[in-house]
Amino acid sequence: MTKQLMIYENAVPISAEAHRNLAVRQGTDFRFAAALNSVPLVVAEFEKAAAEYPIVFAGEGPALTPAAVVGLRTDENLCVTAAGAWDGDYVPAFLRRYPFVFANADAEGNFALCIDTAFEGVNEAGKGERLFDSDGNRTQYLSNMLQFTSDYQAQHALTRAFTDRLRELDLLEPATATASLPDGSRISLGGFLRVSTDRLANLDDAAVLDLFRTGFLGVIHAHVASMSRLPGLLARAERRAAEAKAA
Repeated sequence: MTKQLMIYENAVPISAEAHRNLAVRQGTDFRFAAALNSVPLVVAEFEKAAAEYPIVFAGEGPALTPAAVVGLRTDENLCVTAAGAWDGDYVPAFLRRYPFVFANADAEGNFALCIDTAFEGVNEAGKGERLFDSDGNRTQYLSNMLQFTSDYQAQHALTRAFTDRLRELDLLEPATATASLPDGSRISLGGFLRVSTDRLANLDDAAVLDLFRTGFLGVIHAHVASMSRLPGLLARAERRAAEAKAA
């Protein structure tokens, strides 16, 4: 399988025959995400993510995706340190499930759990958590990751329903953000969408009630509140610049 989903380079279906000796060291090194300036989100994450990152929408039509902004420039992630640690309180689920992912396994649309064997944490030296025991049975770790990835897939479907509803109600508008960087330069972030608070306020009562009952109204409010988190990214940029200067 070729590179997909931004960070996956060689995602292959997991099997006891091919991967009986594999182990995974996960959640300690995020350098695989160092070139991402935004990370996809699902609706269940909006409340926690909105407390730390601006949440925007990118893409068009059915491909519209909510994402947490984690960098001010292309190929820049201000939340990944030089040592590979995550500099933040909340790590998006998209990164926490890595190197696992579901992919279409056949023409009927069935999914198979895959692993990116290009991930540095994948090894046959027994470092981390094994996928299978000596008898070829799933370990508790693999079962947990299968459940986590299944839950993520279900949330992905709910998120698609949310973004479809935003498009149906014509609530999204193009947006840009301008920031002054520590070196005195200014940068403009564009190419993303946000919910228009004016359009939201002008919805009829039936549409607002529907958003409330589906839980989408709270998700929208979290998104709107998150747009005030840009100064947090600037603070990270200032810290990184100071560290680079000291080094």
